[in-house]
Amino acid sequence: MTVETMDPVEVFAAGEKGRGLRVTKELSAGDVVFAEASFAAVVFDSLSLQVCHSCFRRQPNPHRCAQCKFAHYCDRTCQRAAWDEHKQECSAIRKIGKAPNENVRLAARIMWRIKKDTGLVSDAQLTTLDLLEDHLSKMTPEDLKELKVDVQHFYSYWPKKSKVVGEDYVSHIFGVINCNGFTLCDQRGLQAVGVGLFPNLCLVNHDCWPNCTVILNHGIQTALDASFHSKRRIELRALGKISEGEELTVSYVDFLNVSKDRQRLLKQQYYFDCKCEHCTNGIKDDLMTAGREGQKPSAEVLKEVTDFSLQALVKIEEARTKGDFHEVIKICRECLQKQDPVFGDTNLHLLRVLSPASEVLSFLQQFDEASGYARRMVEGYAKLYHPNNAQLGMAIMRAGVTHWHAGQIEEGHGLICRAYAILLITHGAHHPITKDLEAMRTQTEMELRLFKQNEYVYHSMREAVLSNKPMSVAGEQVQIKATS
Repeated sequence: MTVETMDPVEVFAAGEKGRGLRVTKELSAGDVVFAEASFAAVVFDSLSLQVCHSCFRRQPNPHRCAQCKFAHYCDRTCQRAAWDEHKQECSAIRKIGKAPNENVRLAARIMWRIKKDTGLVSDAQLTTLDLLEDHLSKMTPEDLKELKVDVQHFYSYWPKKSKVVGEDYVSHIFGVINCNGFTLCDQRGLQAVGVGLFPNLCLVNHDCWPNCTVILNHGIQTALDASFHSKRRIELRALGKISEGEELTVSYVDFLNVSKDRQRLLKQQYYFDCKCEHCTNGIKDDLMTAGREGQKPSAEVLKEVTDFSLQALVKIEEARTKGDFHEVIKICRECLQKQDPVFGDTNLHLLRVLSPASEVLSFLQQFDEASGYARRMVEGYAKLYHPNNAQLGMAIMRAGVTHWHAGQIEEGHGLICRAYAILLITHGAHHPITKDLEAMRTQTEMELRLFKQNEYVYHSMREAVLSNKPMSVAGEQVQIKATS
């Protein structure tokens, strides 16, 4: 990242929100406002054996560090690229015999980076960690107690020969992590796998209906230069037109919560009262709590079905955790039977059941039923989310793949094209997810043409696809792989 790439943004005083970032020229949908490498980042404890500690890709059989036996990598290229960051961590883990929790590991990586680069790694870094808010004075007694435990564990982990760091400063770093840590996803964007700190991103304030989104770019794994192979970079991308002088915003929480719940989550995690337009005016709250159109269930019935839904969601999660997927489907069906006569198609309780129902049915290869639930879920999401929301795009993509598996090629292709248009904006053309989606779009387009020309040929082709066998199309042998 160079100074030139940062030209479109500047720091400004954003009133009650403190500092913020605004643009110095007009931007369009899909423009990269800025890219930023992580100051420090770590893999979550629970996924330390499955995710590369350098590039954060999920790997079926990662290569383990022979010294600390904790860090895992895609291969030796990733391991070599990570050594400068990992070597002090490696020694510290070996000395205490085990790795501490992710917060302590991240704090230590931050301290080692500060020691090496004095907290400012490039001219394009718009702030230092010392100037970031830690909100320690606003923390609850319980949160402060947890923070102090982390501080104690940090001192047990921090090498005795390293420079002594004062407790106040260590506490500040933990506060910064708590308020500004950015969750990192795997290469498919489907699962959170780690947490990192990006100083410039920390300056971007929240809005429930933001004008930007953030994605993790995993770099180019095949590049000869290892810095491109493993560089953890976020990209701040414009969701639509942003006028010169307009503040840049991202959403810190999922929009799919009614305004009072979003405000509660933001206050609890980030210690501020959200006064954005959507929260102030309760925009879309009516849709998120909507009853069935044309029906006017009593308050008693609404409460009964709502309570039933909340209990069902707990049971669904418990069954999923145990891997009892048939139980998940049983609970989902029972819940949907209760909900359908009462809730509208944008009701959050309904959508939160449709999501696991479609996902688990797809896993069980019951694609016809799964596609129906996925279609309903996407229709509800589309009425609630920003039209260029990344989560909406991912949900539409999964629905498209589910319809393809169900043999519903016209619907599947249409959904995949819709998802592709969104992800071009939120992820860009070179992101692995977008590239996969482009391949799906090309495949389903070809299948749709065949389907319209000759259904018999199409069904023959589907059999070849599902058995992963080559088949002849227009006199040429082609190999088509099933998407997943």
